[in-house]
Amino acid sequence: MSAVVELKNIEKRFGDVSALENINITVNKNEWVSVMGVSGSGKTTLLNILSLMDNPTGGEYLFNGEDVSGFDETKQLLFRREKIGLIFQQFHLIPYLTALENVMLAQYYHSATDEEDAKAALAKVGLSHRLTHRPSELSGGEQQRLCIARALINDPEVLLADEPTGNLDEDNEKVIFDLFLTLKKEGKTIISITHNPELGALGDRVIYLHHGKIVGKEEHK
Repeated sequence: MSAVVELKNIEKRFGDVSALENINITVNKNEWVSVMGVSGSGKTTLLNILSLMDNPTGGEYLFNGEDVSGFDETKQLLFRREKIGLIFQQFHLIPYLTALENVMLAQYYHSATDEEDAKAALAKVGLSHRLTHRPSELSGGEQQRLCIARALINDPEVLLADEPTGNLDEDNEKVIFDLFLTLKKEGKTIISITHNPELGALGDRVIYLHHGKIVGKEEHK
């Protein structure tokens, strides 16, 4: 298998507090890895390191074999635009833009905008009938699907999802579960940070964090 993400002995400290300790994780191409743990276990800190929104105190973060943990701000920004797609629990949509415009804005920061590509991304998540609707006119599930379309528009190598069903009811959770399974079948590499056992169980593997340490792993293949 081809490793996309490799974390080697990752440490993260905030003063005297150890947020992550001796984290070793490998994620291969077309693999879905779920990271689970209670609040305060280090999940968000790990996501911030994976997305280069924060730097580890020690260890190596390799992406396709390249150590990216020492990137400067410019390279970090390019990495987030070109290599990963971020899906958050809080949707972070621009309220005065339509669904189509929110997706095209993500295109704009990456390269040139293409309305047809943006429409295709929205069709993929079942929002062809909501192109001109603003976020306030969409349900919570529709807003999260819009976020997924936005994350997919630049064809990232890895999708990073932070509690993607955290604000959704059971029916909308099911829609997102099915969408993630479809993306996995289509060859996407996914790392999901979640406390939802149903979502975690859909991944190929689950990694359990507790107080910043890996305390268990579970294979689903």
